[in-house]
Amino acid sequence: MAGRSNVGKSSLINAVLNRKSIARVSQTPGKTQAVHFYLINNRFYLVDLPGYGYAKVSQSVRGTWASLVQGYFEQSSDDLRTIFLLLDARRIPSGDDLRMHEWSAQTGVDERILLTKTDKLSNSELAKSRSAIAAELQIAPEAMISCSTVTKKGIEEVRREIASRL
Repeated sequence: MAGRSNVGKSSLINAVLNRKSIARVSQTPGKTQAVHFYLINNRFYLVDLPGYGYAKVSQSVRGTWASLVQGYFEQSSDDLRTIFLLLDARRIPSGDDLRMHEWSAQTGVDERILLTKTDKLSNSELAKSRSAIAAELQIAPEAMISCSTVTKKGIEEVRREIASRL
């Protein structure tokens, strides 16, 4: 699971695993400052990467996160099955989001875009946002999964994506 700070990675992990607090959730962006490995049913790891972009931490700490994530991708590329790139459905992808999308493509690992916080948009706003984000990423809107940890929308689809790769 990769994405900018405050995109809802930890909340999504908790929803997908149907656990309330396996991943630490905070109102403070940048709480995940390490690579967290969650062993699921002794079969696979779900990995929570540190967020990028805005975070209430020093510039030097933020700089180490890029090296940490890059190192993880380089050392784990043979074992990775899917990179879930989480994007806030209310925002056009940032430069950091676009770099992560490109980086994912360069690894040769399958990538799925998860649009988070979709409960905060009306259906028409979500449709417009999906189209704009897809155009920015140069992918089909259907290639993205709309998710909400509040309404549980898309959670089962994410679970199926994970199961299909095991």
